[in-house]
Amino acid sequence: MELFHGANVDWLGKKWYFLAFSMIFSVAGIISMGWHWAHIGSPVPLGVDFRGGTEVQVQFTQPPDINAIRKATDAAGLNGASIVNYDVPANHEVLISLPEQTNESALDVGRQRIEDALHAHYDNPFTIRNVQVVGPTVGKQLERQAGLATLYSMIGMLIYLWFRFQLIYGVAAVVACFHDTLITVGAFALTNQEISLTVIAAILTLVGYSMNDTIVVFDRIRENLRLSRREPLPDLVNRSINQTLSRTVLTSGLTFLTVLSLYIFGGEVLKGFSFALVVGILIGTYSSIAVASPMLVAYQEWRAKKGKVATLPAAKRSRV
Repeated sequence: MELFHGANVDWLGKKWYFLAFSMIFSVAGIISMGWHWAHIGSPVPLGVDFRGGTEVQVQFTQPPDINAIRKATDAAGLNGASIVNYDVPANHEVLISLPEQTNESALDVGRQRIEDALHAHYDNPFTIRNVQVVGPTVGKQLERQAGLATLYSMIGMLIYLWFRFQLIYGVAAVVACFHDTLITVGAFALTNQEISLTVIAAILTLVGYSMNDTIVVFDRIRENLRLSRREPLPDLVNRSINQTLSRTVLTSGLTFLTVLSLYIFGGEVLKGFSFALVVGILIGTYSSIAVASPMLVAYQEWRAKKGKVATLPAAKRSRV
C-alpha cells in the first residue's frame, strides 16, 4: 500500500525549521533537567526503583480521597509521601511511596508506618495488595546500570552501521538517537513525571525503533546513489525520504495509535512506560527525516569546502 504516490516534498529545504524545532525542545528539556538537579539532586524525578524507598499498593473498599489520605500520612509524620491513584478508578487503588531512606534497615518499616497511619487517621477499610522495597544502594546501582545500558546500545549500533554502511551513517544515526533520548527524557522533566525501570525499557525500545526507521531511509539513499551518481545529493536525499514516506507513516502511525491507546487506557501503572513510547515514536520518526538525513548532506558540503572528494558509499549491485 502506498499512501503518498509521487510525493515531492523538499525536506532539506525545511532543515532550518527542523533545527529550530529540535533546539527549542532540547533546550527546554535541558533547562528543566537543570532545575530538577538543583532542587532534588537528579535531572528528572526518579521512581522508587532508583531513589530507594518503600512503595505500597493499597486497595480501599470505598473510592479513596487522595487529600484525606495525604492528611493521614502527614498526621502520622510521613511528610513528603507520594500518593497517586493506581490502575482504573473502579479498583479503588492508591500507590503510596515514601521518600528516599538513608538507612536500609528502616526500609521494611515503611509498610507498617503507612498501614498504621491509614488505620489511625483515615476511615476507609483497606487491604495491602503489594509492597516494593528498594534500598538506596541498590537504587544507585540500578541507576548506573540503566545509563550504561543506554550508552552501550548506542555504541553497539554505531559500530554496526560503521561496518554496514560507513562511519558517517553511523554517526548520523546515533546523533539522531541521542536527540530522541534527550527530548524524551526532557519531556519527563518538563511534565514532572518519574522515570522508573519500565521507562528505561521503553527508552531502549525507542532507540532501536528510531534506528530501524533511520536505516530504512539510509538504505534507500544508498540504493539511489548507485542508480543516480550524478544527481545532487540534496535532491537524492529528498527523493529517498519521499520514496519511503508511505512506509514510515504506515508503520509509525499504527504503532503510535497502539501506544496512544495504552497511554489513555493503560492506567497509572503503565503511564510512564506508555508516555515514553508516545513521545519517543513521534520524535524518532521525525528525527530519521529531519536530523539523520540532513547530517549526510551537511557532511558532504563540509568535505566539499575542505576541497575533499565528498562521496557516500552506494549499494552494491546484486548478483544474479
